[in-house]
Amino acid sequence: MNARSASNESKLKQVKQRVDESPKLKALWAASNVTAINRLRINDHGPVHVRIVMRLARKLLQLLHEAQVQPGIVDHGGSFEDAQVVVHLASALHDIGHAVHRADHELLSVLLAPPILDELLAGLYDEPMRTVITTEVLHAVFSHRKDAQPLTIEAGIIKVADALDMEKGRARIPFRVGEPTIHSVSALAIEKVEVSKGEDKPVHIHVRMSNSAGIFQLDSLFKEKLGRSGLGQYIDVSAEIQGEEMKIIERYAIG
Repeated sequence: MNARSASNESKLKQVKQRVDESPKLKALWAASNVTAINRLRINDHGPVHVRIVMRLARKLLQLLHEAQVQPGIVDHGGSFEDAQVVVHLASALHDIGHAVHRADHELLSVLLAPPILDELLAGLYDEPMRTVITTEVLHAVFSHRKDAQPLTIEAGIIKVADALDMEKGRARIPFRVGEPTIHSVSALAIEKVEVSKGEDKPVHIHVRMSNSAGIFQLDSLFKEKLGRSGLGQYIDVSAEIQGEEMKIIERYAIG
């Protein structure tokens, strides 16, 4: 391992530690859930959701890296480790705008993020890379907006990872406190989301469902987000229904 790689890995480790210890982030994650769950009665947008997005985004980035898909940060002379920093920070910050309002929360997240990024990146990068990392993170945060086009691999990863947090645990609260809808009922059907190395494409996403209602999550929600992520050429999606007494469909695929 060369000195540059060791240095960048150290930066990633420090960024992760700073994210974990940031009182501002903890406050914003908690406030985001007050807006989402207590006031709007929708699903989790707080620390649990953030950790799930971090894990999924990290896995997606690693699989694409193994397939030699270049991250956007290389346009600025950055490395894979720098891309890891961007993805981790964007995962941490993508939903903090919910602390203000659900409407336009992606833009609100972009407005809230810069002073936090200044703290999280302090002393780790010199200019101009520090500004580059900041803007790449903000691009990824903004681009998880439904109608926004990601222009980097890192931004596409955040869009996909955010959409993949669809397992039934996330739907229990809105289902319990609100009126049953196709959104909450279909989300309860999603048992497990698995991300692994693909055969024909670098990434394979497999979704296990307890009944066919879960198809709505994939065909009406996730399919559109994947299509707008810029990563469709790299990802296959399949689903199977297990345990349903009368199966309307047994298997489903995107890509």
